[in-house]
Amino acid sequence: MKQAFLDNLKNIPGWKSDRKILVISVDDYGNVRLDSKKARKSMDEAGLKVLSRFDAFDTLESRKDLEMLYEVLDSVRDSKDRAAVFTPFAMPSNINFEAMAEQDYQSYIPENLPETYRKLEDLQPDAYRGTWDLWQEGINEGLMVPQFHGREHFNLKSFEAKLAARDTEVLTALKNRSYTSISRSGFPNISYTAAYEFEELDENQSFKFILQDGLDRFEQVYGYRSIHFNPPGGREHPLIHPFLKDKGVKFLDTPFIKRQHEGGGRYKRKLNWTGKVNNAGMIYQVRNVVFEPTDNRGYDWVDYSFRQIATAFNWKKPAILSSHRVNFCGEIDPENRRKGLAALKVLLGKVVKHYPDVEFMSSSELGDTIAQSLKS
Repeated sequence: MKQAFLDNLKNIPGWKSDRKILVISVDDYGNVRLDSKKARKSMDEAGLKVLSRFDAFDTLESRKDLEMLYEVLDSVRDSKDRAAVFTPFAMPSNINFEAMAEQDYQSYIPENLPETYRKLEDLQPDAYRGTWDLWQEGINEGLMVPQFHGREHFNLKSFEAKLAARDTEVLTALKNRSYTSISRSGFPNISYTAAYEFEELDENQSFKFILQDGLDRFEQVYGYRSIHFNPPGGREHPLIHPFLKDKGVKFLDTPFIKRQHEGGGRYKRKLNWTGKVNNAGMIYQVRNVVFEPTDNRGYDWVDYSFRQIATAFNWKKPAILSSHRVNFCGEIDPENRRKGLAALKVLLGKVVKHYPDVEFMSSSELGDTIAQSLKS
């Protein structure tokens, strides 16, 4: 009863449409978190704990991960004969593990995603040969429309502090070509995976170079400028919104109720909705459907997510589905991928059956649709 109330509540304010629009926003693509089964075993033996399913299964998407995902997306058609589409919120860069090892892990060195794939083709050819080419196919065929999830999926302040302190967990992870199973960030208001969290407000100035570099790298890697931003691992402060707007970002993901850090551990809550325009003139999108089929919370995820989609459509709202790559990763455990993709296929089939007028869209297409309607 409480969940149904909340599902309805978050769909009351904001932009409405008679069109039944479904967006699938999936975080963490392009990110090397866990290198391999061998790396996981080595870190286990070194005492690094599996603190979440991300520590256990979340590898860079492999050839088979993408092949099987594309098969599911292409198995359904919307009212315009379009296959389902993922909006992967993606990183363009990863840790250059080899270069960092050469300088004894003194400072952060990034590399772009195609270079990461080139290395993995040599190190793990069975898993990664041809994967970057497959990424390009998915983009060209419209199955994948990536948008910006930050330059990297970790907090650089925490990372550099731990390097300086010769932190055992961090060094062990890096030596296993991974960055996972880190028990704490070292800072009370920063998660180690949250790139744009901070202790004091003035730290937001340092994010500008990272954002500029990340957006430029995104364009180099994926072939176009990103116009939609969802920060990794935590929430950004509005101080960086004008900078993002100047760099071409038009749309922002944000929670319905955002717990906004104001520095020094002081927080305030902000209410948001899809179609809300911030002070920089950027349009918010609020995800109103949760789909995490490999998260063992006891839900029937197909039923749970479908009911949220139905609620959104009943309120004449786009259904913006929120998920993570880990649900569709199978290099550590193929059963994890099978379970996630099987649930996705059933959910998509159920949607097109019950809503034959459904339209699949990327998040940027939805943003453009909202922006156009606000002008008219």
